[in-house]
Amino acid sequence: MRFGMPWPGRDVGREAEQAGAGAFCAGEFADHDAYLTVADIVANTERALAGPAIAYAFARTPYAHATALRHLHAQAPDRLFLGLGSAAFRINRDWLGVPADRPVDRIAETVGAVRAWLHAENGERVRHSGEFHSLDADVRAPVLGRLDIPVLLAAFNTRMARTAGRVADGVIGHGLFTDSWWNDVVRPSVARGAEGGAEGTRPLEHGWIITAVDDAAPERAVADARRMIAFYLTVKTYDPYVAHHGWEEPVGRLRAAFRSGDTDGMARAVTDEMVTEIALCGTTADAKDALARRAGSLPRDVGYFAPPSFLVSPRRRAAYARAALALIGAVPDRP
Repeated sequence: MRFGMPWPGRDVGREAEQAGAGAFCAGEFADHDAYLTVADIVANTERALAGPAIAYAFARTPYAHATALRHLHAQAPDRLFLGLGSAAFRINRDWLGVPADRPVDRIAETVGAVRAWLHAENGERVRHSGEFHSLDADVRAPVLGRLDIPVLLAAFNTRMARTAGRVADGVIGHGLFTDSWWNDVVRPSVARGAEGGAEGTRPLEHGWIITAVDDAAPERAVADARRMIAFYLTVKTYDPYVAHHGWEEPVGRLRAAFRSGDTDGMARAVTDEMVTEIALCGTTADAKDALARRAGSLPRDVGYFAPPSFLVSPRRRAAYARAALALIGAVPDRP
């Protein structure tokens, strides 16, 4: 597999590529735009894959997603991928002001509409007809030409994973994914969705891996990983995952602590088992041992060493990113 990380900025990013990082991804939130970050990645790297993981699917039209990729392709041909995520119900409704119902159906059709623009040849009309998107564009300029940029969907639960297998080129796994969730839930669901697809192909797997390594202060690194796990598990969408692992009791405690604003209590509710199953944290030796032990819980194609972000300063995130570079050779890199 190929290891990378969420874009850590130009200085650390260049150092990471020289150390062997093979991919960088861009997230999205109210204070940072996925495609602007990808532009920074391709301008400051030479070989690594680059793309959103994820961009909010419904924050832009299919045209806007595809146009951004065409613009970036001119700088980084054959290095791009597109990761789309449906975003939370409240983000769509309250932040973006777009319909928030039926996110799985909407994102499935969005993939087709984005591909209509990406696969369009010069002189051909760009056409897509669906329930949510209708395109019939006659672009009277030689600016198109087919781009086969992989499209992946962020998929946590079974229905979205099946949809990723059916309509996309692969899946982007969450930082909470464990060996059991990958192997018992996500991979079988993706495979069911991909049934009947091209023979000899396998859906791509990208995924985030919560990574906090600090040889000088390993206890703080573990605490940061615990807080990140706790913050993620406040989301009720992940209840099937919680039930699958039998973690209802600690998750109930961490959610109660979250409601009262007790961030230390949130971290204390995360059990040692949860940390072992989910994160790479502690010393470099601890993280290397965890990588060797957790081969089945790693995405098969690209794994992103993702520093915790909840209540972690940018300076410490950069330090975690640099420390993660020592892990790149711990698992053999495969093209």
